Amino acid sequence: MIASLRRWARKHSARGRYTPVGIWFHWIMAALIIYQLFAGWRMERLPVGVERISAYGDHSAMGLLILLLAALRGVWRLIVPGPINDADTPGWQAEAAHITQILFYLLFAILPISGLIMWSAITPAEPLTLAGLIPVPVLPLESLAMEWKMWILEAAEQVHGIAVIALALLVPIHVAAALKHHFWDHHDVLEGMLPEIPDGHSHPKGAQHRPRPPLSATGPNGG
Repeated sequence: MIASLRRWARKHSARGRYTPVGIWFHWIMAALIIYQLFAGWRMERLPVGVERISAYGDHSAMGLLILLLAALRGVWRLIVPGPINDADTPGWQAEAAHITQILFYLLFAILPISGLIMWSAITPAEPLTLAGLIPVPVLPLESLAMEWKMWILEAAEQVHGIAVIALALLVPIHVAAALKHHFWDHHDVLEGMLPEIPDGHSHPKGAQHRPRPPLSATGPNGG
């Protein structure tokens, strides 16, 4: 089955394009992330009460959905590698793109997990639901002493806040880089993630760029 998927994917990647599955993953997650940033900003401006607690629950549940999609997308990328495009030319831009991708996946995990911790500390009797269908039990924090519970809550809030700032900075950087590739460098990166359109771009061949491993302490020749 995996071999069949890869053969199917090569029909797209040979033209410098991501598969339709990869494209859907990207744009659905992009829309959810932008929604989450706006919803979190709005939520902090609600008065303390039932409406704010309900907004917390919806926000946390959406974060868990993003975590699930990120995990599925990661598995998909392992099974079906992306295309070889102009961004794979070795250099600082390829290194930066690789680091940005790692940071995104780290934030996709840190944000919902810290959110679940906060929700478990605030409302331990209220489980969340994944996509409104699958119940997600809260973490067993109710048995802890109040001092420990408050310490965990404050730590999770700090981690969550830092991660939100990092994501809010990373998103426009990612968008700006994609636009630079497309309009300034005339690369095929953005084309490969958009719905299928005819193009006359010649796409590079070869292996995808991966950052070089650090040199050993004994020198580049290991001697």
